[in-house]
Amino acid sequence: MKTRFTTLVCCALATAASFAQTPFSHGRLRVSDNGRYLVHQDNTPFFYLGDTAWELFHRLNRDEADRYLKRRAEQGFTVVQAVALAELDGLNTPNANGDKPLTDNDPAKPNEAYFQHVDWIVDKAASYGIVVGLLPTWGDKLHKSTWGAGPEIFNTDNARGFGRWIAKRYAGRDNIIWILGGDRNPREGTQDVAVWRAMAEGIQEGAGGPDRALISYHPQPTGDIPVGGSAKWFHQDSWLDFNMFQNGHCRDTPVWDHIAGVYDLKPVKPVMDAEPIYEDHPVCFNAKDLGTSNAYDVRKVAYLDLFAGAHGHTYGCHDIWQMYAPNRQPVNGPHMPWYEAVELPGAGQMGHIRRLIESRPVLDRIPDQSLLVDPITNPAERQQATRGRDYAFVYSAAGKPFTLNMGRISGAEVTATWFDPRSGKTKTAGSFPNRNRQTFTPPDSGYGHDWVLILDDATKKYALPVAANQQKP
Repeated sequence: MKTRFTTLVCCALATAASFAQTPFSHGRLRVSDNGRYLVHQDNTPFFYLGDTAWELFHRLNRDEADRYLKRRAEQGFTVVQAVALAELDGLNTPNANGDKPLTDNDPAKPNEAYFQHVDWIVDKAASYGIVVGLLPTWGDKLHKSTWGAGPEIFNTDNARGFGRWIAKRYAGRDNIIWILGGDRNPREGTQDVAVWRAMAEGIQEGAGGPDRALISYHPQPTGDIPVGGSAKWFHQDSWLDFNMFQNGHCRDTPVWDHIAGVYDLKPVKPVMDAEPIYEDHPVCFNAKDLGTSNAYDVRKVAYLDLFAGAHGHTYGCHDIWQMYAPNRQPVNGPHMPWYEAVELPGAGQMGHIRRLIESRPVLDRIPDQSLLVDPITNPAERQQATRGRDYAFVYSAAGKPFTLNMGRISGAEVTATWFDPRSGKTKTAGSFPNRNRQTFTPPDSGYGHDWVLILDDATKKYALPVAANQQKP
């Protein structure tokens, strides 16, 4: 384990050290004017690159939380998703300081000492330029399920009151996105939908109005196309600012089709995969037969989802969501403590995605499969295209060749570059007339050999995304 950890650290440091640790300084977040992306108040685009740190407030002390947040900032993450009333017996097992979140498990009686710890972590995240995707509660506090430790404590009255209280507490902080749902879908024939709506209304009241609270909803997987995920219940609700999906931790789940379906809904709202297959997770919860997920699994779904129209993406790691450590009860067989798992290769490769997306104009980027002539659509080798006015990105999940309909972006001539999602490095692919059809063959192919083609209007002379290990000291 020591050798593996040392290798992971060296790899991660080489690929992720260039992201600046700057304070959150562009104002609170809002939905862009075109309804597709998130931006700051000054219209600076915000790329949501999240990590699932569900037990962050509950299990880590301040030194540990600082270590975790600092590393994620260095790796390029812009959001961490964490839960105030946590999943793993979050009501009755004290946090790292010995405090429980509520007195008598009553949402009307929050424990000040517990929430001072939450305050400290939220502020520390802001100092590193990280937004907290703050879940007021895990969903098992609303209804029982096959996991989670409850008990059920919310109804429409106290949900609104708790939402109002917690939003008022953080109303002065710009680095907050509110996330309801807590890994639960509303049940038919119950008050679940009404309870979540009440909590959302309370959050808006506590924050100082609808325009001061950016809110989404984190569901369990849904198979519905076109209207799945959070949109199934709440798309028409004015408080829901953007939609979230979860894919269920199986390989090659076609979440890109779900993304595309919700992308086309009216009113237009941003959409994303907020819980894809986690790195180092039992595939479909069945490690014996299906093995454990790897960096390629998490990398592939990120590119496919983003190129299908997602505004951002959430990475996750099985060892980290539960903040596993040797003295803690493991959930579903984690392989290493969280402080080693932060260096897994898939996490470092998420920064490459951010560099690619942010290297070109963000707000006019759209999904466009019409770029591809007869694209491969089977999940293992899928090809997916997205473009702006003067550039395009094409992802080939297994490095298979593809043919493009040229002329979909501006310019008489285009420059082509191969982008390696594993290393973040680039290779020149030449210049081509921007007309008719053109076939492109990635540098190599096969399992784990995914590639992105960057096409640019030659007159724009865009700089290439540069991996940290390509940069000069």
